[in-house]
Amino acid sequence: MTSTRTLLVISAHAGDFVWRAGGAIALATSRGERAKVVCLSYGERGESAKAWRAGKTLEEIKAIRREEAEHAAAALGAEIEFLDAGDYPLVESRELVDRLVGVYREVVPDVVLTHPPADPYNGDHPAAARMALQARVLAQAIGYDAPGEPLGAPPVFFFEPHQPEQCGFKPEVLLDITPVFGAKRKAMECLPAQQHMWDYYTDLARRRGVQLKRNAGPNLGLAHDTMGEAYMRLYPQVTDVLS
Repeated sequence: MTSTRTLLVISAHAGDFVWRAGGAIALATSRGERAKVVCLSYGERGESAKAWRAGKTLEEIKAIRREEAEHAAAALGAEIEFLDAGDYPLVESRELVDRLVGVYREVVPDVVLTHPPADPYNGDHPAAARMALQARVLAQAIGYDAPGEPLGAPPVFFFEPHQPEQCGFKPEVLLDITPVFGAKRKAMECLPAQQHMWDYYTDLARRRGVQLKRNAGPNLGLAHDTMGEAYMRLYPQVTDVLS
C-alpha cells in the first residue's frame, strides 16, 4: 500500500482527461499527490479530424495524439499510460478490463475519475465508464487472478460530459480549480488537434465557478474570477460530519 494519496483518471480518448478533469489533476499534484491518467485510446479516428484532413496516416495520427497527451499530462504533473485499444468504436473486452484491474492494484487510488455512464453522442465514453467500474469491482475481489493486493473502495466521480443536459449529468460536486486553472489552460493548449475546445472549456470553468460561489455562501471571500469543474458522485459519501 502507498502512503501518498493517489488520483486515478480513466479516459476514453487522449484529450478527455484534460477538458474534463485537468483542474482536479493539477490540484492533486500541487498538493504532492500522485495522479495517474489511463487513456484507453488516442482518439485517432473520431477526435482527430484536422490530422485526417491534412492527409496523415493512422499511425502518424496516433503518434501526434500521444505526444500531445504526454505534454498535457506533464503540464498537469501527472503520469500517463496509453492502452491503444482503438476508438470509434472503443470495444469493451475482458482483456481491457483485466488490464485496468492491474492498473487499480498498482496505483491503489484514493479517488477515481471517469466518464458518466450515458452519452448519446459518443459511445466510447460510456464504454470506458463501464470498464472502469467493472475493473474497480474486480480489483476488490481477493480471488480475482491479478497481481497486487485486493483494492479497498475508492470513491468514483463522473466528470462533466461535453453536452451534460443530454447525458443526464447533474453538477452535484463543484470543485474550485482557481489556483491551478493556468495549468489546465496550458494543458489544453497542448492539444491543437482539438483547438476548438480551448475556449469552450475555459468558458465552462468560468460558469461552474459562478455556480460554486453561489453555493458556497456570499461571505467566504471567494475571488470574482473563481474557476470550477463539476462532478457527479457514484457511491455514497462516508463521513461522521455533515458538511
